[in-house]
Amino acid sequence: MKTEELIGCISFIQQAEQLKDVLRSAYTSSGRQESTAAHTWRLCLMAMVFEQEFEDIDFAKLLKICIIHDLGEAISGDIPATEQHPDQNKAAQERADLMTLMEPLDEVRRNEFLTLWDEYEQASSPEAVMVKGLDKLETIIQHNQGMNPPTINYAFNLSYGNQYTSQHPLLATLRQLIDEDTRRHIEVNKSV
Repeated sequence: MKTEELIGCISFIQQAEQLKDVLRSAYTSSGRQESTAAHTWRLCLMAMVFEQEFEDIDFAKLLKICIIHDLGEAISGDIPATEQHPDQNKAAQERADLMTLMEPLDEVRRNEFLTLWDEYEQASSPEAVMVKGLDKLETIIQHNQGMNPPTINYAFNLSYGNQYTSQHPLLATLRQLIDEDTRRHIEVNKSV
């Protein structure tokens, strides 16, 4: 690798550090607001935990998609699913931010990362569909596990991402178990 490419890679990695400071609407079990980087880490961990259940899936590609899927949020931040509107064009903004973030990289790496991000956004490969489902499940698990403000809308979790979590038998089974936990939280919150 040429020195120029190495410098570009280091610059990209330095800029990607911004993702550690992007906060999401979810809270950890200790009450600290979750970062997008923390969400991405646990998404990768989930993928590793269930790797043996993913038949006909390129696991390296799946893991790469996990890592890249929210990277564009490093610049403009996260918009919670409950606050997203179709006219916002969140995907276009996130893609543009990812392109900006990747400017220091050589063309080969930029193309690879963008292709992975596009696959995720369009759910155009089995790996991307699996990541979409895992992404939604990780988010719901965090909502159920976190020390949330009293205004959290647990009922939103019951429909969030159903189109992706129904795409694979493992995801569907996990969804059933996680939805049971969500319903328990709804009942507890009714009595508070």
